Amino acid sequence: MIPRYARPEMTAIWDQQTKYRIWFEIEAHAADAMARLGIVPKEAAETIWAKGKDAEFDVARIDEIEAETKHDVIAFLTHLAEIVGPEARFVHQGLTSSDVLDTTLAVQLSRATDILIGGVDRVLAALKARAFEHKTTPTVGRSHGIHAEPMTFGLKLAGYYAEFDRAKRRLLAAKDEIATCALSGAVGTFANVDPSVEAYVAEKMGLQPEPVSTQVIPRDRHAAYFAALGVVASSVERLAVEVRHLQRTEVREAQEFFGKGQKGSSAMPHKRNPILTENLTGLARLVRMAVVPAMENVALWHERDISHSSVERGIGPDSTIHLDFALHRLAGVVEKLVVYPERMQANLDALGGLVFSQRVLLALTQAGASREDGYRLVQRNAMKVWDEGASFLSALCSDDEVTALLPPSEIEPLFDLSYHTKHVDTVFERVFGAA
Repeated sequence: MIPRYARPEMTAIWDQQTKYRIWFEIEAHAADAMARLGIVPKEAAETIWAKGKDAEFDVARIDEIEAETKHDVIAFLTHLAEIVGPEARFVHQGLTSSDVLDTTLAVQLSRATDILIGGVDRVLAALKARAFEHKTTPTVGRSHGIHAEPMTFGLKLAGYYAEFDRAKRRLLAAKDEIATCALSGAVGTFANVDPSVEAYVAEKMGLQPEPVSTQVIPRDRHAAYFAALGVVASSVERLAVEVRHLQRTEVREAQEFFGKGQKGSSAMPHKRNPILTENLTGLARLVRMAVVPAMENVALWHERDISHSSVERGIGPDSTIHLDFALHRLAGVVEKLVVYPERMQANLDALGGLVFSQRVLLALTQAGASREDGYRLVQRNAMKVWDEGASFLSALCSDDEVTALLPPSEIEPLFDLSYHTKHVDTVFERVFGAA
């Protein structure tokens, strides 16, 4: 992660001070729970909270201790003892390091997901507003990058809205799966810590107890989480690629907003490049880059090893920070997207009416032609338009085999644009609900 692609709200979750604050809260809540059980003196638990709740943990001091101990949790606990005093001997009773580390990661990922969902909500709001704005704006639908049939630009945007609505549900499910707490001690047997302590800490930290932990929370949860982020990133890229295609000079149906004073090229002053959406394509690759390592983290040796640790220290912050930045950048692109309806109409008309070929084919079959003969007649005339630039309507009306089945008076209505947009309201109601 580099600051260029980071927003402060998300980076704060991964700040060292934030991490140590969560570590402290887990330990202090555990001490409270143990005090209720009579394992820890009540006064000691109160002292831990009193001296630690407003403490500014000395990151440099913790690093100094870790340089000697080669153990980050022990380094923190040693520093905490310097703050709390003798009562610190009641901290970390019966716990193992992974109890703290895994529960903290669950808290961080849960909080990060809430921010990501906020980003998706902004994308959804932008897509909905622009979809209704262009609900009836005609444009050409494409397959394989080639003109297919007419549609509306609003319908195109509605499709992306539906996809990001699914993205939101995926993030909600990912949060539900990742938000588990493990305070079960070495190899997860609760030998030295009562299960009620885990339940208490889980409630205080906004988590659920992990049903069965070994010494760690099972990493299939994390694999599913980062896979969900990868899918959302792919949705970001799909919309970004569409904008990039629409901005191509030969298409120019829509483009990223180009501000006053903005420069597109150091060499060519005329350039307006889709730099934001190209950047989004790159960021999506970075988010997806975490998926395979997260999957490979699932198979730890026996009850646990730490091969997952170095991976998660990287992919946890990087994936959430990059996706958060990408979602807000994408929302800004959609909010300020410049749309050219007249260019969309010109592109619709560019092939002389070929976009209506299927309707002509269906009319010929309804008039008695076999599908094979109808296809042959339509394609024969369509190829003339491709090769010679003729009018498709004129070519059909000049073809005796076609007019023997369909007189020109019945062919011309087949070129009605509204025929292809008559169910836009139906699709919008499915996506956005009844008006």
